[in-house]
Amino acid sequence: MSVIDPSPSSAVAEGRTIRRRGLMLVLSSPSGAGKTTISRRLLASDPNLTMSVSVTTRPPRPGEVDGRDYRFISRAEYDRLLADHALLEHAEVFGNSYGTPRALVEQTLSDGGDMLFDIDWKGTQQLAQSARKDLVRVFILPPSAEELERRLYTRAQDSAEVIQRRMAKSADEMSHWAEYDYVILNQDVDESVAQVAAILQAERLRRERQEGLFEFVDMLRRGRPS
Repeated sequence: MSVIDPSPSSAVAEGRTIRRRGLMLVLSSPSGAGKTTISRRLLASDPNLTMSVSVTTRPPRPGEVDGRDYRFISRAEYDRLLADHALLEHAEVFGNSYGTPRALVEQTLSDGGDMLFDIDWKGTQQLAQSARKDLVRVFILPPSAEELERRLYTRAQDSAEVIQRRMAKSADEMSHWAEYDYVILNQDVDESVAQVAAILQAERLRRERQEGLFEFVDMLRRGRPS
């Protein structure tokens, strides 16, 4: 009889364990389109989903907490991580550097946990090159350009100059929507959260993520345990 795996990402049937390898759920969008709100709602409702905390060289914004929102590090430390190939993806945004530490992500997926990524299209392309089979890509669109600009001004985190730079950049970001597996128009945040949750649940059930499934089905076909 197989040992029962206590992980929430496993199931036991007829004494056999079917373990699920975790996945990387990427949410991308222009700034202000709603991916941060959707991410927080998903994390609050799903205990098997954790946020991938990126490192960054930029200073914290008001209300941000080191280790929760980002790991705020020096340029020298960032350069060391880059040189050691310790980042799964990395990017330069408005003069600041961002990256995803490799070791924690790989361990989490191996243990059956899922990780949520809030990264741009460039970072998503890098993840696709290194870990495509573990990747689920969702692009979030705003309902209109006017609404996108209104949201950026409402959150009052950036200067008017920075907001205009973000608006100019958003057209380029949205041009990459076709590189994603799913696209969601964020008109209503409750509906958008439900849609992403449905995508996550379906992707968790993909047969290639379920380790031990082949042996279990083979046992069923033979009609008895081995």
